[in-house]
Amino acid sequence: MNRILSAFALVLLSASLAVAAPLDSFKGQKGTLDIAGGTAHIPVMKKAAEAIMSANPDVRITVAGGGSGVGVQKVGEGLVQIGNTGRALKDSEVAKYGLETFPFAIDGVAVAVNPANKVTALTKAQVKDVFAGKITNWKELGGSDAPISLYVREDGSGTRETFEERALDKGTSVQSANVVNSNGAMKTAIAQDPNAIGYVGIGHLDASIRGVTVDGMVPSQENASDGSYTITRLLYMNTKGKPQGLTALFIDYIYSEDGKGFISSSGYIPLDRK
Repeated sequence: MNRILSAFALVLLSASLAVAAPLDSFKGQKGTLDIAGGTAHIPVMKKAAEAIMSANPDVRITVAGGGSGVGVQKVGEGLVQIGNTGRALKDSEVAKYGLETFPFAIDGVAVAVNPANKVTALTKAQVKDVFAGKITNWKELGGSDAPISLYVREDGSGTRETFEERALDKGTSVQSANVVNSNGAMKTAIAQDPNAIGYVGIGHLDASIRGVTVDGMVPSQENASDGSYTITRLLYMNTKGKPQGLTALFIDYIYSEDGKGFISSSGYIPLDRK
């Protein structure tokens, strides 16, 4: 019996050590790590930061948004250690700043409307006409007789770049559209406006806004992962040169089992490190 109990205790200890392992690398570490850029990344970055700082109070991690363009600029100019983007780096950005990139998740971008809206499905042609300003009333789409309130993201947004490339076939949005500066702001705007239409990362869909089917494609992360939903992108962490110290440890942690859990719980699909 004692041998059985000892063996059982050993199994529990091994399991405990396995669970703690991803955070072990932060033991004895001190310092500050600053992260900024794509707003889709924020839930993942914050969950990872909170876990690390709880395990080691001597490590301080700040997480800010600003969009993909801000992420590139700040990491390139040395203002942060990790600059997040919801798009691949441009060759010119890599050359200018000497950046290295780390894709860690798949995200889909969904056309989103207010839950009170009767329109549940659109064709890509209709989506393009709405964002081009050619369709301006929901009645033209089978909805109520009400003007369409169009919302788009700011220039430099990775979400916007993905949406315009994949949903609008590299088209652009009408200049009269309302501009918001984050996925959170987009959610708030659509949730408060029954006539609104915009777009968000699929991971941001919840009871406050509703994703619209486009050409029969249902916006879900499962469909984005298996390729049946094609308005997709990768999420990237970017560093100036090869990551060192806390920066390298944080990136490693995002690729760990803990990090994959944070990615999944935030509504994204984890990627293995390349």
